[in-house]
Amino acid sequence: MKSYIKELILIMIGSLMFAISINDFAIPNELAEGGVTGVSMILYYLFKWSPGLTNFVLNGVLLVIGYKLLNKRVTLYTIVAISFTSLFLHVTEGTGTSLKDTILGTVFAGVFAGIGLGIVLRAGGTTGGSAILARLTHQYLGWSISRSMLLFDLLVVCSAYFVIGAEKTMYTVISIFISTKVIDYIIEGLDSRKAVTIISQRAALIATRINEDMDRGVTVFSAHGSYTRESKEILYVVINKQELFELKKIIYSIDKKAFVVIHDVRDVFGEGFTLPKSQGTSNAV
Repeated sequence: MKSYIKELILIMIGSLMFAISINDFAIPNELAEGGVTGVSMILYYLFKWSPGLTNFVLNGVLLVIGYKLLNKRVTLYTIVAISFTSLFLHVTEGTGTSLKDTILGTVFAGVFAGIGLGIVLRAGGTTGGSAILARLTHQYLGWSISRSMLLFDLLVVCSAYFVIGAEKTMYTVISIFISTKVIDYIIEGLDSRKAVTIISQRAALIATRINEDMDRGVTVFSAHGSYTRESKEILYVVINKQELFELKKIIYSIDKKAFVVIHDVRDVFGEGFTLPKSQGTSNAV
């Protein structure tokens, strides 16, 4: 029960941050946005219709159409996110002022939107809109969800060109890019991780050095080459991004011919890393 309350509070906070980005930075500087919020902003520029009201109506229609594609929890959280976003868009309407430096408004619009959406997504909710449309196209047309969302957002932004002009549309693209990066930081965390796969003839020595010098656990896989059929050991280790340089030094000081593959890791928990709150212990890799 406590986790539900915490997640709902986070969705409320995220919705408020997103509403501030729209009403305090985007609209006063005549910027646009992707998805249903972008459509609401275009309608505001054309007819002065309240973004809070149009956002609620449009998202409500989409939610009624696509609710069967969402599980009960996501549906509940989406309703909460849509409701509070629309409420805060209405409450904060007219609170912003145009900045002399448009790029400053663009940056802050992107930052606040990214923080708001990131918090909502991290809490397990969605803001509806293009996310629901993307699920519909995936269900009936087989389109990729991520590509569908990007397509719908681009269609809205391109449509805004005819209302706010080329210059403001380009500023909008910058704002969306910033918000996307901020969302990544909110969801994945500032302290990104790297998973490293190492194939070497001296794997045992490299593993020992990693254990001793970096205090990191190493998983060892037994494998063989497809062509030579030669048996070999493959090392797998997860490290902080800041430790990557040290790991490379260790590898190449031992085996300059080692084959190394480095992967980005979205989330890691367990011994040596962040423990999930629902668990007190975890086994190391």
